[in-house]
Amino acid sequence: MFQIARFAKPLATILALATLALPAQAQTRIKDIVDVEGVRDNILIGYGLVVGLNGTGDSLNNSPFTEQSLVGMLERLGVNVRDDTLKTENVAAVMVTATLPAFTTQGSRIDITVSSLGDAESLLGGELLVTPLLGADGEVYAVAQGAVTTGGYSFSGDAQSVSQGVPTAGRIAAGAIVEREIPFSLAEMGSVRLSLRNPDFTTARRIVDAINGFMGLRVAVADNPATITVSVPPSSTGGVVGLITDIEQLRVVPDQIARVVIDERSGVIVMGENVRVSTVAIAQANLTVRITETPQVSQPNPFGEGDTAIVDRTQIDVDADEERQLGMLPETVSLQELVTGLNALGVGPRDMISILQGIKAAGALQAEIEVM
Repeated sequence: MFQIARFAKPLATILALATLALPAQAQTRIKDIVDVEGVRDNILIGYGLVVGLNGTGDSLNNSPFTEQSLVGMLERLGVNVRDDTLKTENVAAVMVTATLPAFTTQGSRIDITVSSLGDAESLLGGELLVTPLLGADGEVYAVAQGAVTTGGYSFSGDAQSVSQGVPTAGRIAAGAIVEREIPFSLAEMGSVRLSLRNPDFTTARRIVDAINGFMGLRVAVADNPATITVSVPPSSTGGVVGLITDIEQLRVVPDQIARVVIDERSGVIVMGENVRVSTVAIAQANLTVRITETPQVSQPNPFGEGDTAIVDRTQIDVDADEERQLGMLPETVSLQELVTGLNALGVGPRDMISILQGIKAAGALQAEIEVM
């Protein structure tokens, strides 16, 4: 007990000092809220065939594109089957997608995703044949091939089947080789543009002030709430790469508009920190009708005349929530006070959505409502 008491006081002092040292608002690295112009991924797509399936591939009668692709591939390999009827079930037509990261060099490998296009039951154990991956300009940037790894399985018998996950989609780690590089010279640029992921005037101004304060020069200018142009100073030894490395670690406090995001399908409500409500009165009530059926059996007296019959008995209870009264929310309440006030009224997520929309319609909600 003595040792615990001896260390408890210093520990409490350290926690108190740490609490005082915490900023009022969390700061974020510039790296996490902006994108650098030109440093971007590129989407690739291709069409191919997966072979080696254990009878779980496309049925050629229902997937004519699979049969045409198979015939065309065999003809390129010197096998003529155009006049024959193919009945194989070990082939599946698939769409192959991949993301080509920025500055990926020729010969590098990237991951790919394979998804069934026909009525194949599973791609488990399949092998993707050589598949060119095209960019938005129609050029081939990578070539994919390899064994497909699926995250699910599916087995069936005459009277029962079992499945888990999605066996008709899989991945191939490092399954594509980059054949073409996307030309972009970052080192020769005299300035670089930063694009805010969440455009905002205040956030853009704070980023500009942080960069100029760190560099000691006016090198950053906010063109608009979404774009900031940063010029490379002559004294910078690392060029554009060195400049980006220096400024992306700077920390700022991003600002955001007051917004309430509502997903009516799932009943999810997300409210931002700056949501405020003017003085408003709220009443919420639901009508609940409960019907209970308790049928009873009526029998005649012993040795008496009559038949046994079932007598219906129905009880109906109506709850109009008359005890719930009009609730008052004071002016400019905080987000926590708003949630606490709505919870005190006993409302659920579905009713809360209607209440928030009603407060907005009354002009008392100082926030933007976005319905997903």
